[in-house]
Order: sequence, then structure tokens, then C-alpha cells
Amino acid sequence: MSAAILKSHEKDLGGGFVVRRLLPSAVKQAVGPFIFFDHFGPIDVAPDANHDVRPHPHIGLATVTYLFEGAIDHRDSIGSYQRIEPGAINWMTAGRGIVHSERTPHDLAGQPHRTHGLQLWAALPKAHEEDEPSFTHTPQADIPVVALDGAVVKVLIGTAFGQTSPVRTYMQTVYLDVALQAGCALRLEGLPAEAAIYPISGEVLLDGVALAPHTMALLDAGAVPAGAVPVVTAGSGPAQFVVIGGEPLDGHRFLFWNFISSSKERLSQAADDWSAQRMGQVPGETEFIPLPKAPLRPAT
Repeated sequence: MSAAILKSHEKDLGGGFVVRRLLPSAVKQAVGPFIFFDHFGPIDVAPDANHDVRPHPHIGLATVTYLFEGAIDHRDSIGSYQRIEPGAINWMTAGRGIVHSERTPHDLAGQPHRTHGLQLWAALPKAHEEDEPSFTHTPQADIPVVALDGAVVKVLIGTAFGQTSPVRTYMQTVYLDVALQAGCALRLEGLPAEAAIYPISGEVLLDGVALAPHTMALLDAGAVPAGAVPVVTAGSGPAQFVVIGGEPLDGHRFLFWNFISSSKERLSQAADDWSAQRMGQVPGETEFIPLPKAPLRPAT
């Protein structure tokens, strides 16, 4: 099967913390509910580096944080505190509005360490865009793991290979972390209507064609011939990749800064609320990221 390829672009989040962003793109706004996809690291963090993300707001989405290395301290305006570590899924539903910070834990601050992970945003269905905000931590021990011939699949979200993640979502959502031994292959059967794969490490081949690092292959289920199943193979060494997808979003979304909504007017309201500091505060935090001065624009 053929697949459209998305190339990443780098974005500096401050303090030299550079991420590779794949979604949203001009080719496709979202893959299933996933409207935002950032890959950061692996980074060797110097003792004097400051990669903290000060308090900032969200509406209309859920942040989904997953680490391969390192740790992050999450705090939010509804009183949640969670140390995020590798292998766990952290799902924060912004709904009508939440404020959170992401900081280096005290035991790692001032120490050389490594960080590597993914942060995704899932746009909420229109009926849930204004839900009450919430935060859910699912530890690594609760994530189903499927051992296959030459492959290990962690079912982070959704259902795959006979296992279902305990992470609750608002619509059909799939998120898998797959490790392949050298030369081994995995058939991706039962993909949702929208899906994509993204290489994390090693040589990853889709139907025999190597995927360049930091690119995402879109798997258009509607274009797959009857009975055809995408096959992912590792090259001469071990490889790791993620699969994301789900049912299509119920309409277009508008995006401004950290806000997502089906209503452009709602973005303006959120911007005004943040400027006036009406969206809540993270307990114990005094800093915040000010609203950008760029004009509102629809997400691509």
C-alpha cells in the first residue's frame, strides 16, 4: 500500500528545548482525534539547562504525555500533582479550561540527565469540548503488553491484538508503542479509519519501504485494497515505532496557541480569559506564560 508522508519541523519551546512537530500539518489536520504530535529527544540535558514549562492554559483538548526516558513533574489548576515517568500514560482533559506546568523534578534539577518522549493532543468531540477538566495517570504496570513473534506491543490507549488499555477516551482512539527485533515484522491488522506510524528508533520499513527518521506515514484505510494489511519490518537492528489513530473528528477544529475548539469565537474568549488571568492558577506557582500577540488563525 502507498502512504502519504509527513515531515517534521523543529520548534524551540524555550531554553533550547527543541521538539519535532508532525501534527497539525498542511496535509492533514488530525489523525483520528490526535491533532498535535511533538517528539522531543533523546536529549542529554546539561546541569544548567532549564527546560521547565511555566503554567499555561488549554481548552477543548486532552494532553497525552508519554516518556521513554527522564521524568516530568505535572501540576495543574485542579490540584493534580504527578511525577511522569517512562511507560506511563498521562491524560489531562482540558475541557472548558485548565492551567498546568511541566517542570524538571527536584532530584534531576542541576544534574545531567536524559529526556525523551512524545506529547500529543487529542481534540475532544464537540459534545465534550466544555467538559469539566480532569487528570488521569495510568502507570506502566497497568498498560497491557502483548508479546508476539519478534515484537512487543504496548497498548497505551485503545484496543489492539486482543488487549484493551484502561485509559478512558471520548471516541475510538488507538496509541501503540511497538518494539521489533532485527528483521522481524508485524502485521497491523484492524487499524481504525485513520491511522499513522512514526519511527522512534532504528530502521523501520513500511511494506518494504524505509521510513526516514522524524517522518510520519499516514495509513489511509479507505485506500487499502480489500484484504491488504500494512506490514512494518525492522531493518538490520532492533527498531521501535508508535501507531496512532482512531475515528475521524466530527468536523474541523480551530487552533490558537494552546487552545482548540470547533468555534473560533470560543478561542477569542479563551484568549481574553487568559489575558485577564481568569482561568485558574497552579497551586504554589507564581509564573505564567503570557498570551502570544499573534492573531487568531484556524488550524491547518
